[in-house]
Amino acid sequence: MKKILSAVAALVIVGSTVVTAAEETLVLDGSTTVGPIAKAFAEYYMSIYPEVNITVSESGSGNGAKSLVNSDCDIANMSRFMKEKEFKAAAEKGIMPVAHVVAMDGLAVIVNPANPVKGFTVEQLRDIYTGKVTNWKEVGGPDKAIVVISRDTNSGTYETFYNLIMTHKIDGESVKEKIKDGAEYVGSNGAVRQRVATTPTAIGYVGLGYLDRSVKALPVNGIMPGKETVASGTYPIARPLYMFTNGYPKLGSHTFRFVTIYLSEKGQEIVEDIGFIPMTNY
Repeated sequence: MKKILSAVAALVIVGSTVVTAAEETLVLDGSTTVGPIAKAFAEYYMSIYPEVNITVSESGSGNGAKSLVNSDCDIANMSRFMKEKEFKAAAEKGIMPVAHVVAMDGLAVIVNPANPVKGFTVEQLRDIYTGKVTNWKEVGGPDKAIVVISRDTNSGTYETFYNLIMTHKIDGESVKEKIKDGAEYVGSNGAVRQRVATTPTAIGYVGLGYLDRSVKALPVNGIMPGKETVASGTYPIARPLYMFTNGYPKLGSHTFRFVTIYLSEKGQEIVEDIGFIPMTNY
C-alpha cells in the first residue's frame, strides 16, 4: 500500500499531461542579461503552477553552459550562442544543447549623464577600448582621461561586444584587437551601469534592459539603440538572447512550458516591459 501511495505522490497532473515530481523544480543558471527575463518568467509561471519551484542564478553565460553540461541546471540562460568547445564538452557527457531564442537585445554604449559627448562610430569605440584613444576630447568630450569599463570575459555580453566591435577586417583578414591594459572588468550589467553612473569620465556597455536615467545611452554610427533599430537590424551591436535545454523538452512538461512563455502574449509583454525586444516583433 505504501508503494502505491508513493507512486501516486510522485505524479502531478497538469491538464492532461503527467509530469514527474522531479520536474516540479526548475533550476536556471547563466547570463546576467537574460536573468531579469528568466526571473520575471519564473514569477509568472509559479503564479500559475504554485507546485513548481524555480530558481534563477546569474553566474554568466559561460557558467550557464557549464552548468547545463554538468547537469547542474535544467535551463542555461545565455546572451550568446554556445561555443564549439562547449558543444563538444556537452556531447562527451551525453548532453544535447538545444537553443530557444527568447528575445532580441542591443548593447547600449553608455556614459555618465554629465558627459557632453554626442555619439561614436564603431571605429571610435574600438579605439577607446584598445587604448588608442585615451582622452574624451578626442571624441568630442571634455579634456579628461577615459575610464574604460568592460564586462568580465566569461560574459556573453563581453563576447558580443568583442566580436562586433573589437573584431574587424584588415585587407580581408579578420583581426581581433585586445582590450587595453587597465580596463576595469566587472561581473554584471548592473555593475557596469553603477560604475558609469558614479564616474563622470567612464564608458561602458549594457543590455537594453539595464538602461535607466542614471546613465546616458549614445548612438553608434548615428543610430540609437532601441526596439525599432534592433528589430530592423540597423543598430550595429545587436544579438539574440537564449535559453538552452538538454534536448528539446518533452511537450507539456514544465521545462517546455517555461521556455515557450516568450511565444505567449504575456511573455511578449514581460520581455517588452523589461526593455528587450519580443521575438514576435522581430
